[in-house]
Amino acid sequence: MHVLLAASAFNSLTQRVHAELRDHGHHVAVELALSGDSLADAVRRHGPDLVLAPMLKTAVPREVWSAHTCLIVHPGPVGDRGPSSLDWAITQDATRWGVTVLQAGEEMDAGDVWASVDCPLPPVGKSDAYRGEIADAALAAVLLAVDRFASGTYVPQPQRSGHARPYLRQEHRRIDWAHDTTESVVRALRAADSQPGVLDELLGGQWYLHGGHPEDRLRGRPGALLATRAGAVCRATADGAVWIPELRARRVPGEPAPVKLPAALALGDRLPPLPEIPAPPYADPPVRTWADIGYREEGGAGFLSFSFPGGAMSTEQCRRLLAAYRTACSRPTSVLVLGGGRDFFSNGIHLGVIEAAADPAAESWANINAMDDLVEAVLTTTDRLVVAALGGNAAAGGAMLALAADEVWCRAGVVLNPHYRLMGLYGSEYWTYTLPRRVGTGVAERLTTEALPLSADAARRLGLTDRTIACGPQAFAAETARLAARLAASPATQTAIARKKDRRGREEAVRPLAAYREAELAQMRETFFDPRAPYHALRRAFVRKEPPDRTPPHLARAVPGRRTAPLPARRPVVITGPAQHDRATGPKSC
Repeated sequence: MHVLLAASAFNSLTQRVHAELRDHGHHVAVELALSGDSLADAVRRHGPDLVLAPMLKTAVPREVWSAHTCLIVHPGPVGDRGPSSLDWAITQDATRWGVTVLQAGEEMDAGDVWASVDCPLPPVGKSDAYRGEIADAALAAVLLAVDRFASGTYVPQPQRSGHARPYLRQEHRRIDWAHDTTESVVRALRAADSQPGVLDELLGGQWYLHGGHPEDRLRGRPGALLATRAGAVCRATADGAVWIPELRARRVPGEPAPVKLPAALALGDRLPPLPEIPAPPYADPPVRTWADIGYREEGGAGFLSFSFPGGAMSTEQCRRLLAAYRTACSRPTSVLVLGGGRDFFSNGIHLGVIEAAADPAAESWANINAMDDLVEAVLTTTDRLVVAALGGNAAAGGAMLALAADEVWCRAGVVLNPHYRLMGLYGSEYWTYTLPRRVGTGVAERLTTEALPLSADAARRLGLTDRTIACGPQAFAAETARLAARLAASPATQTAIARKKDRRGREEAVRPLAAYREAELAQMRETFFDPRAPYHALRRAFVRKEPPDRTPPHLARAVPGRRTAPLPARRPVVITGPAQHDRATGPKSC
């Protein structure tokens, strides 16, 4: 079928629906619901068999839903209605939730039900759950609803009851630091992550607080700042404390939208002298606290975990992760697992920190070199096998960080965006070496120029990844540990390590890694330090959430499904130079 996705943004769920519908053989196009654009005109242009809205903040016009079947993906169980469904669920401490696919009509969220799937709701941030359990349930419901529509025989079921919840406003999210417990504060922060945040007063300013993690050991006067750790601040509650990783200043009318930043960086000179308290070492039972990098060993394998908000990795975060990686490599293990968390693996350089820097070009340059240093360390590790374990999405330089590993394991449901074009960048992180090495130069060229998301299954069929793990987000770490321990215990692992070392030596003799880096960075430097380069405007629009003025052409174009034309399997290639990349065309969209 020809399916048109109507969405307020090409967000993570819309990307996953786009990728998996293509995997199931459908032709898929996207139209963004933008101010001044007519969805009715877009539908007439496309003439789709079905209109599907994975994430739509506005009502579908009557002239569209009265003429076409329009299915809405609502992140709530049957009968739940309103724009803050998931926010209310977390606020009220629900442990199970669901997703409903319903037909658009006169009343929002009240249409006939085409499919409904329930799911667990773990104690994590809203955005984490949305990309995890909610997205899994949404895809199951979407695929069921699409199959039912395609059959032509299914009759959707009317909703017999329902409750419309109001929009969850800031006055309902307000934290009373003098009286609220750690549990209630964390719940409020999780329900607002990553948007809209919790509006609060701190050190004479108004800030939106983003992210919240309980702290068991630190105590202080409720509301007071107690410590810092890796850019986060610890704030006392009525009975304990919480770690807050990010802040965003309240917008001043007439000025650009503020950027979400690591909390200590956002506060800047306002921040009083506070102790920098490192995370405690891995303990059993673990202490409730927050750390963005951790290491443990199990079954002969080492596990270097990291979790950075939004998957963005600043210069400082890259350097700290590199130091932790080098320490992990000093341990007597034969397998090192990189990642393994349930949310984002990595999305590459930190565009927010870059945008807020006094010299964004210089910070861009420092950040990409720090990313390259990390990727180089992974590529040159020859005394053990390195596994990149992706429990969540990866994009741009983060996807290339994963490809530096010997094996890439993905949770089913992960979305990969192995390209840089939409940010106006050529890219680095040794992608001109690692991407063609896995998929061949032709497919590498297609992936980096099409700039479309890939499902975990599509990535595996391409050879971009090696293993797809079918499990829920909460089970991914344990399943990864089981597989890594088995790999470490296998007699074949030492042979694989020797073979890897030999191959690295032979490829270095053909073309040194330094040559790939030099060629890539020459292109990146030219872009970073050219004030007219599109990268600067695209970066600004991205971090300040400025909507595009039209649907990007590469999304509006109907993309054929892949089921009837499978992606080519991996084939061996001889790497003799960087893959060709069309720089002349530049970025087509953001």
